[in-house]
Amino acid sequence: MTIVSRFLSSAPPAFSAAGPRDAAAIAQLHGRSFGRGWDEDEVYGLLIDRAVIAHRAMSRRTLVGFIMSRLAADEAEILSVAIAPARRGRGWSRPLLDHHLRSLAGLGTRAVFLEVDEHNAPACRLYEGAGFREVGRRPGYYAGGAAALVLRRDLG
Repeated sequence: MTIVSRFLSSAPPAFSAAGPRDAAAIAQLHGRSFGRGWDEDEVYGLLIDRAVIAHRAMSRRTLVGFIMSRLAADEAEILSVAIAPARRGRGWSRPLLDHHLRSLAGLGTRAVFLEVDEHNAPACRLYEGAGFREVGRRPGYYAGGAAALVLRRDLG
């Protein structure tokens, strides 16, 4: 591997709004990241919903991550976040999350909620480091009996 290709493969991704044209790539990444992935039609339906805000992380022309939230009044719920399995551990989740939260704040969102598997230590660290705090728990929510932690972060 040349020095240039090593640099390009480790360069941080660019963040931008995701749209309907990204549905297939997001569905594919979602499927590789979660036990029950969303299909392309489900993702497309979300991306055309005016209440859904989505951002993508692109490395050159390849989708390497995404985050998606649904707005309701002055609150948002993060529906899903994923970084491509081969790209995890590079510190890209936090900048993607921060970019998304700034966008939500710019739209007047005052509080953001999400649910995360209590055993997903990397995600729990990410959200705790980003200022989310536990406000609830859904016992037995995930396969295997894991609880879903309900987290909240105030933006305003």
